[in-house]
Amino acid sequence: MLVVDGLDAGYGDLQVLHNVDLQVDEGEYVAIVGPNGAGKSTVMKSVFGLTTYMGGRIEFQGREISGLRPEDIITHGIGYVPQNDNIFSSLSVRENLEMGAYILDEVPEDAIAEVFNRFPILEERQDQTVGSMSGGQQQMVAMGRALMLDPDLLLLDEPSAGLAPDLVEDMFDRVDAINDDDTAVLIVEQNAKEALRRCDRGYVLVQGENRYEDDGDALLADEQVRRDFLGG
Repeated sequence: MLVVDGLDAGYGDLQVLHNVDLQVDEGEYVAIVGPNGAGKSTVMKSVFGLTTYMGGRIEFQGREISGLRPEDIITHGIGYVPQNDNIFSSLSVRENLEMGAYILDEVPEDAIAEVFNRFPILEERQDQTVGSMSGGQQQMVAMGRALMLDPDLLLLDEPSAGLAPDLVEDMFDRVDAINDDDTAVLIVEQNAKEALRRCDRGYVLVQGENRYEDDGDALLADEQVRRDFLGG
């Protein structure tokens, strides 16, 4: 579904990624982990057209999307939930969801109903201003908005960041459920052990380069990976 081949990318004149390779198959759950500053989020942003493209190739569903703008990429079936600034805090829950369908002529009520079915608390609070909600609920709004166009691939950048410890497992359970409904997931996650425990495959990025790639369980069992990147 997604093929990243020899990607060089960064911000302005600053190159962050060097010859990065990555692949996500249809319906697959793939995690990117690694130390701070490794370029994990830059990979995610590059797929969604938010960095300076410097070389290599990004293909989605057999079509090259390298260097396309985000407003074009979203039409190909990719949804994105950034780590920061991922909600419209002054708008209501429902208005945030409607923003997720801004490229359509009409807001699909069935899509809103599906989001409410997935996150029942959002239906109860659909008129509430999102900025007044808890961090966990705001993350639900952000994911719900990204799901409004029923993407084939959902990009999640650090979805557990800032969540209270007791909410992290619930967040991962919700990601599992999204993936179980045949939406492929590419996740960057600070909670590397939990991400690798749940994903199909994982990539370890170091200083903007591929270091390891394997099944999630295999990476968890690798002594070198555990010692260097997972805290033993």
